[in-house]
Amino acid sequence: MKKNKHRILSHILLGVMVMVSAAALSGCRTAPIAFHRDIIFAAVVDAATHEGLAELEETIIRLDGAGANREDILRARRQIAELEGSVADPAFEAILAAWSGRLFLMEGGFSDAQREYNRSISLSPRSLPAQVLSFRLERDPARRLSMIDQSLETDRSSGELLVERGRVLFDLHRFFESVAAFDAAFVLLPEKPFYEESYRIFRDRAWELRYLGQGTDERIVEIAGQGEMTWRDLIHITQSETDLLRFITAGREWPLETLFGQLVDRAFIPHTQDITMIEWPLSRPSSSELVRRSGAAWFLWHINAENRANRGLLTRYSSRFANIPNPRSPVPDLDIQSPFIDSILGCVESEFMSLPDGRNFMPDEMVSGSDFLLMVRRL
Repeated sequence: MKKNKHRILSHILLGVMVMVSAAALSGCRTAPIAFHRDIIFAAVVDAATHEGLAELEETIIRLDGAGANREDILRARRQIAELEGSVADPAFEAILAAWSGRLFLMEGGFSDAQREYNRSISLSPRSLPAQVLSFRLERDPARRLSMIDQSLETDRSSGELLVERGRVLFDLHRFFESVAAFDAAFVLLPEKPFYEESYRIFRDRAWELRYLGQGTDERIVEIAGQGEMTWRDLIHITQSETDLLRFITAGREWPLETLFGQLVDRAFIPHTQDITMIEWPLSRPSSSELVRRSGAAWFLWHINAENRANRGLLTRYSSRFANIPNPRSPVPDLDIQSPFIDSILGCVESEFMSLPDGRNFMPDEMVSGSDFLLMVRRL
């Protein structure tokens, strides 16, 4: 809105559609206060109040994205208190009530949040913050998605609504659709970059889990969302998401600890993940040990050889190097004498795994659940 087209609008009745332009007069200006595309409420507010409302939105969205402690919530409540009563307009008060309800939800105060929602819609039934609060109050994700889609039918260009759609699709394990909703939302909110900064973590996690479908076991989703995983987690993913362990289980569900013992005894899980060790240690690994890239490569290559009924794969590279004078490893951080040479080179050449920087394998880096899911599905 251009400053040379300023004009002052009086308060409007609820339910009447108006077009609002910003104006400056005697230290005051007319600014649009919320937010739904088909009905806009307005009030004469000074610049400081308008800025305070925008700052309150940013504060609460950032808390919603990162998580809030008691001190953070109290700070946001002080922002609301400073704005209350500054404008005698029901639409303005409705927005403050809706944001207050969001804070109550962060504290786990569902009934208090419901009370604030009821107060908000009694003041102004169509404010966007109140709509979003109504979605958050709905505990059934499928019903919540239906409510959001209904709102989007009349307001397809609302980035705020698309953020909510991305969140609920994530909860429904519809991760690929969740990514699309978040990406569309961020494009529509260039003037509110804090939405992308706050919710990108959810978008990126959905991207990592995009190959998981609706109905996927909750434990698999949990593991896939972790930056690290244990041998037990690796076995759980492999047994639940593939048929690669049928040669042991014959298709039956085995206890994870029993299956771990079998895999160690049959050398599908190495006694050590240290690629510099030439001699195998006598001590056995623990099922709670975190899996490194070296261990994942060993497991994948040995499972691959077993399922292909081709044990020759286990010495494919070391046998070649044995016949070459002064051989050099093609991967700088992998010694030619390492027991892991066949597993690592096999996984890289077969594209089960990659060289993170294009040169080195980085064997000591931990493997995330989502990364392993992609690896094991390539076998």
